[in-house]
Amino acid sequence: MATIPSLPSRDEMLRMARSTTDITGQLLDTAGNITRIAINTFDPRDGSGAEVLRVLRETTAELAEASASPQAQEAFYRIVDTLTRLGTSGAPLAVHPVSEPAQALLAALSDSLLPVLDAVEPAVEEFTTALGDFVEATSPLLPAAAGLAAGVLLALTPLIRAATDVLNESTPELRRVADALTSALAPLMPLQVALAERAAAAGAGVVRAALPPLADLTEAAAATTKAARPVLIAGEELVVSALESVQPLMLATASRAGRVARAAAVRVTAAVSPAADRGVVVAVSVAG
Repeated sequence: MATIPSLPSRDEMLRMARSTTDITGQLLDTAGNITRIAINTFDPRDGSGAEVLRVLRETTAELAEASASPQAQEAFYRIVDTLTRLGTSGAPLAVHPVSEPAQALLAALSDSLLPVLDAVEPAVEEFTTALGDFVEATSPLLPAAAGLAAGVLLALTPLIRAATDVLNESTPELRRVADALTSALAPLMPLQVALAERAAAAGAGVVRAALPPLADLTEAAAATTKAARPVLIAGEELVVSALESVQPLMLATASRAGRVARAAAVRVTAAVSPAADRGVVVAVSVAG
């Protein structure tokens, strides 16, 4: 027999009433601020209200003129036609019997993934923060990457158009290929289903037999890792110390290579570019 929940105490009732009053006061303050902003914006006494209305009228007129053009009307018709086709083709899928197992699969996946998502949420947040910092640090490279991507897309566009033309011209042949593949593969489908069932049964048996040894192996590996943790930490400290000791040498080498590259670039530019006085030779000395 279900127990009757206890009634809230007087302190809890007072706390709930105080919280409700605070939230109501905040909502009223927000509504008052919004009203004050609207009144100040459209107040005709200081001239701002008339200016805002004028800008709104001009914007509305320009939008109406732009939407009345034949190009805009054609774009609207194409958008509506595309949405209609998507709705017509997608509506039968929602009520098709095949959608019921898919919905059950999605429900099962959602129930199974919720604990996993709760567990990995801190790691995902930390990774997202680190990724944002990395993107911000590499932001100077983004314009070059965007230009490279645009060049690749421009280079691929003629190939895609040519392939589209070829496929459009070869529609009968493609249909013949599809019919031939269908007629050849249709008799094999029952055999494939039977083989898949046998493979699934055999795979389930193998997994069922391999899980206990795998669990033992995992436990042994975990115990070994725990025992060797001091050695691993000492190795990591040695590697980090080596990197810290090599860092000044690497920085000095990179700086020297940069100076040599800049000097070579100056020499090449002076040799290739036409100089005003051809008797002048540009030489750059590199300090050691």
